[in-house]
Amino acid sequence: MRLTKLIVAAMIISACAPSARRSTDRLTWTPRCCLAEGKAIAEKHRVSAIASRRFTHAELWAALRPFGQAPGLTITDVGRSIQGRPIHAVTFGTGPVTVLLWSQMHGDESTATMSLADLISWFASPAPEHAALRSALAAKLKIVMIPMLNPDGAELFQRENAVGVDVNRDARNLSTPEARALKSLQESIKPAFGFNLHDQNARTLTGNNGNQVAIALLAPAPDEDRTYGPTRTTARLVAAVIASVLRAEIPGRLAKYNDAHEPRAFGDLMQQWGTSTVLIESGAMRDDPEKQKLRAVNVIAILSALNAMADGSWRTADPDAYESIPTNSRSAVDLLVRGASIVLPGAEPIRVDVALNYEEPVARREPRVREVGDLARVIALDTLDVSGRFLHPAASMLTDRNGLWWIRFDTTAVIAIRRSRNPASEIVHMIGDQVAR
Repeated sequence: MRLTKLIVAAMIISACAPSARRSTDRLTWTPRCCLAEGKAIAEKHRVSAIASRRFTHAELWAALRPFGQAPGLTITDVGRSIQGRPIHAVTFGTGPVTVLLWSQMHGDESTATMSLADLISWFASPAPEHAALRSALAAKLKIVMIPMLNPDGAELFQRENAVGVDVNRDARNLSTPEARALKSLQESIKPAFGFNLHDQNARTLTGNNGNQVAIALLAPAPDEDRTYGPTRTTARLVAAVIASVLRAEIPGRLAKYNDAHEPRAFGDLMQQWGTSTVLIESGAMRDDPEKQKLRAVNVIAILSALNAMADGSWRTADPDAYESIPTNSRSAVDLLVRGASIVLPGAEPIRVDVALNYEEPVARREPRVREVGDLARVIALDTLDVSGRFLHPAASMLTDRNGLWWIRFDTTAVIAIRRSRNPASEIVHMIGDQVAR
């Protein structure tokens, strides 16, 4: 009898352990929705007035305001920014399960804002496509969305609000009106589920394979010990639903965000407050400078999770679909130039590698030198091997003092890669927009 009890106890512990892993080839849980549906909705109901990553509060709401007239949709003010811009919430559905989604609490992280706009467009549509899914969500869920929590930051496309506060580090003190608006809404509607929607560093790589991360997921930890109570356990299952859908759409580019507890952040504290919250971080995809591909991927992710909440299928999701994805790993540089020699006026060429990052890493604009030297171990998103060639920086990249020259790191890089050390020799490649002279 005692042996039997020990075996049963061991089985329970094993089943409940959050770190328990199974090989990914044994993940048998299959999502019922919504890869195909999400793709179709993202394409058909894309809000065309919002076509790039940079848009203002006025531009967003000029595009969204008409949808507030649709049956089943309401737009309400839930607060004001420091500069007085209204913070709007859009509500769809009258079901018993409340879901809260907020995006662009960092003013320069707008990918999910575009995705929420597209979902709002679909919610407001009378079109028959996927009408049964829309009706099911409306009947089972009350979906409350804040598409732009930090409108002042969005005006300048900067992370912080008008006084320089990172709103996602103000969940504890609630010193800013933007943070207070989100907390007040959470208290008033008491959502069972939450979605904290962000953009992460475009240079972040996945685990050991080094792919550029497109989407990172997290069920945030409610405490320093990273414990799994009922609220976080539920969030992990919702994240597993999303992972199960996206692993087919962005294979090798799905990651798990660092789950170190941040006591000032909304995702972590939402877990404490009883709202099972999932963080979705949009990274970057090649040839997607305005993140329109990731805009659609977010629609797929959010819609899949909402459907699982509506039909209850999240309860049967395999947690290892989340636990088994690789974590966000180290950052890469944007461009590594290997094998050339750099030429400064009046000096002998020096054999170096040069690493550059773009000021606009997604759009790959405005390169700046980050490091020069032996960079054999540096990981780069792109590598340019120009062995035997010569790097001729433009005059704008150089500082001259009494005939002595320094290369500058604080300016846009314009570098001509020439066949020889002679500044008049043939250019074989250009970095930057001008010819270096």
